[in-house]
Amino acid sequence: MPNTERPMSNSAAAADVVSIGGIISAAYDVISGPAGKKRDWDRMRSLFISGARLIPTAMEAGKIDVDLAPQILDVEGFIARAEAAFENSGFYEKEIARRVEQFGQIAHVWSTYESRRNADDPEPFVRGINSIQLFNDGERWWILSIYWQQENAVHPIPKKYLETRNPE
Repeated sequence: MPNTERPMSNSAAAADVVSIGGIISAAYDVISGPAGKKRDWDRMRSLFISGARLIPTAMEAGKIDVDLAPQILDVEGFIARAEAAFENSGFYEKEIARRVEQFGQIAHVWSTYESRRNADDPEPFVRGINSIQLFNDGERWWILSIYWQQENAVHPIPKKYLETRNPE
């Protein structure tokens, strides 16, 4: 079940998809890097099942921060949007806590993240939570969706999402 939105030039590395931890780490790793560094978009594509979605929440223009709306992107739409931003600005995102719920071949991961412009920045410019849905086809894990919201004054990250629970 490869991502068929655009033909892949390579298949997924086993370490990237053999475990929940591996695929989550790969997802963060592939988007992180200095300004102007070309990301490995084929690696990114190899993590997602065909039809997968990346869904940031964003405020509508002129609205207050409680009026969030999802922006639904496919993998190629996310790449197009991110590539332009990464050309001009460094972006390093890392997971700081994880909560995993798994039943059989499906898993839901609450992955709390911090984002920095430079890897050595002392403080993140933003934090938030990724809600990640995964599927295991018996051979590997696939990302079905990543839906996220940034922390803000109205919605600080709850303490329970700053602690890791049920790690692999």
